[in-house]
Amino acid sequence: MARQHAQLPVSSPRLLASAIGVAITAGSAGQMVFAAEKTDSKAAGNAIALDATAITGEAQDSTSYQVEKASSPKYTAPLVDTPRSVTVIPQQVLKDTGALNMQDALRTVPGITFGAGEGGNPQGDRPFIRGFDAQGDTYLDGVRDTGSQSREIFAVENIEVSKGPNSAIGGRGAAGGSINLVSKKAHLGNSFDGGFTWGSDQTQRYTLDGNYQFSDTAAGRLNLMSHESNVAGRDKVDYDRWGIAPSLAFGLGTDTRVNLDYYHLESNDTPDSGVPYTIPAGGSAARTKSNPDKPYAGGDHSNFYGLDRDFRKGRTDTATFAIEHDLSDSLTIKNTLRHGTSMQDYILTQPDDSKGNVNNGTVWRRANTRVSNTETTTNQTDLFGNFYVAGFKNSFSTGVEYTREESQKSSYNVNTDTTPRTSAVTTNCNPGLIGAASGYNCTSLSNPNANDPWNGAISRNYAGTDTQSDTYALYVFDTLELSEQWLVNMGLRYDHFETGYKSYNNAGTTTSKGSDTSEFVTGQFGVVYKPAENGSIYASYATSATPPGNTLGEGQEGNPLGGTADRTGNLLSSDMEPETTKNYEIGTKWDLLNDRLSLTADIFRTEKENARVQVDTTSYENAGKTRVQGIELSASGKITDKWQVFAGYAFMDSEQVDGGPLGRANDGNELPNTPKNSASLWTTYQVTPKLTIGGGAFYVDDVYGSVANTTMVDSYVRYDAMAAYKLTKNIDLQLNVQNLTNETYYDKAFSTHFANQAAGRTALLSTNFHF
Repeated sequence: MARQHAQLPVSSPRLLASAIGVAITAGSAGQMVFAAEKTDSKAAGNAIALDATAITGEAQDSTSYQVEKASSPKYTAPLVDTPRSVTVIPQQVLKDTGALNMQDALRTVPGITFGAGEGGNPQGDRPFIRGFDAQGDTYLDGVRDTGSQSREIFAVENIEVSKGPNSAIGGRGAAGGSINLVSKKAHLGNSFDGGFTWGSDQTQRYTLDGNYQFSDTAAGRLNLMSHESNVAGRDKVDYDRWGIAPSLAFGLGTDTRVNLDYYHLESNDTPDSGVPYTIPAGGSAARTKSNPDKPYAGGDHSNFYGLDRDFRKGRTDTATFAIEHDLSDSLTIKNTLRHGTSMQDYILTQPDDSKGNVNNGTVWRRANTRVSNTETTTNQTDLFGNFYVAGFKNSFSTGVEYTREESQKSSYNVNTDTTPRTSAVTTNCNPGLIGAASGYNCTSLSNPNANDPWNGAISRNYAGTDTQSDTYALYVFDTLELSEQWLVNMGLRYDHFETGYKSYNNAGTTTSKGSDTSEFVTGQFGVVYKPAENGSIYASYATSATPPGNTLGEGQEGNPLGGTADRTGNLLSSDMEPETTKNYEIGTKWDLLNDRLSLTADIFRTEKENARVQVDTTSYENAGKTRVQGIELSASGKITDKWQVFAGYAFMDSEQVDGGPLGRANDGNELPNTPKNSASLWTTYQVTPKLTIGGGAFYVDDVYGSVANTTMVDSYVRYDAMAAYKLTKNIDLQLNVQNLTNETYYDKAFSTHFANQAAGRTALLSTNFHF
């Protein structure tokens, strides 16, 4: 059968790829004629740096791995004086490691893993921070980025990771932390950066980043990207996406500044169906903790268990209008208005284990489908600055937020067996049913064929669920300087979260509905002692709240909004209270070697005390408890003028303490997607003024796919290497070899059925132009 396509087509960006390539070539040809003259004419003193509120005359080292301050004014102190674990992945690390998306970038931060999605739990980025699902806890410039998606970084300046409960800063959820993407914005000065990357597995990537100053106070910036690639070590899987991100800024360098930003990304992929777990002879019900099942591809790790019908299309649009005004030298007000949409449309073939297969050398092909669209409108007003009370300095930030979120979710009908067959097809999958005997729904574990002439039919299923929510919030943060040695950091947020859903059939008739209103207060409190100006020792406490319907169906709902059914289809009742999480942390931070190198260390304990659990056959209660505790270490910056490092280590001891009356069999087990040990090391050395070499090692311990600890992916070490060479002042080359040893490992574990295999050895050669 021919490959089926979604109802909402997304065009392939062939013309955009050519346009970017022509633009880079044409621009470089004209610019290189006078590049040296133009470069030499720029005075060093003209370099500027933009922060959240003003333009400074002091240039910052844009190539450094060290970052001194988070972008959001809600962080009211420099990172060295912030009493919580915050890691900022700067632009230079993104470039040097050859990161192409958010998952690539977060590999450099230990303590973060990724989980797999299927149908009900959507495809897309599903990070786990300190063992807690953070699929709904990603932000763009401090505003929640709702909707399941796979995030690109072509228009991202840096990425900020805050670990530990973070609802006081970000709002609902954030039980383990949050991720904030800082976008590339227009700035004063003219610059042009373009490049193309060619690599193994038919990789072609083109990027352009141009900034132009229109006047003394206005500038525009344009980022473009086109990307096509297969995946090393995987059959059939491919990625095809393009994006555009224009930005305009007015009033730069004045008391009133306005930013207009837009972001558009489209993708059209052949998704990876994953590799099935092994299953004991007794079937999936016979899995045990002492001998957990692991992914196995029948002897060939490149096997693809999907079909030619599979596709995944996505589209994201985000428009932002921000205006900022300095009321005085020490007081600024800012208003941010954002509207965005995020669409997913896919049919994904999952290697299913429910047909008595895998242990007999077969795989059942089950279709997971989704058509969803999320629309979000947010208005956020912030007032921040500093003032003195009784001689004590207060650096503060306060604000209000209103957000409206709406999500529509439906699916496809995939008729897997259109011709009469024996009833055995519906109950099992065995070697005798491989191929035509099962309508090509049963395939070989060791030798699947994605081009099988599948006999099924596909049609739209318009039955689905609409979910909407309204958030009203007030928040305030303050860093109080009691003396040069003692600081107190405080934060408090009130949220009023209203949400409701309506499920309906193909005729549009409502089949079920429900609503909930949650009000909760979250906070953070920390004490900082500074034995020296360049160091701090701190102790802190923070909380978060996860109300029912937290992700609007755009993530795995650990605390769903009603409608939860048992295996017989009967709806179960729930008291529908927010889950709460609290974190205790002590740590120390130091800027050493003339403030070029930042070192941090912390000990933490995170507890969720009222996790939602099933207490009997008819109801749920907030009666469970989980705990993660551990140690984290990190280093970022320059050891010498030529030697940079970005490294970290995390130890996490996770446990389900109380799973409730029906879940206590798993008490004492480790939490899924929570490795005991993980570490990353990325380092570069400038051998000559023109040549820089670098490399990295990334380790992740064994990871369980479920709290039952009956599915698992093994630990791994991945090695990367890079070399960059400056041909001229304006042109440089960079070679990245990722997964240098071609290690076969799995970077996403699902609770049942399958795990996703990471890419094999990948070589990327980039040519970059700078003017």
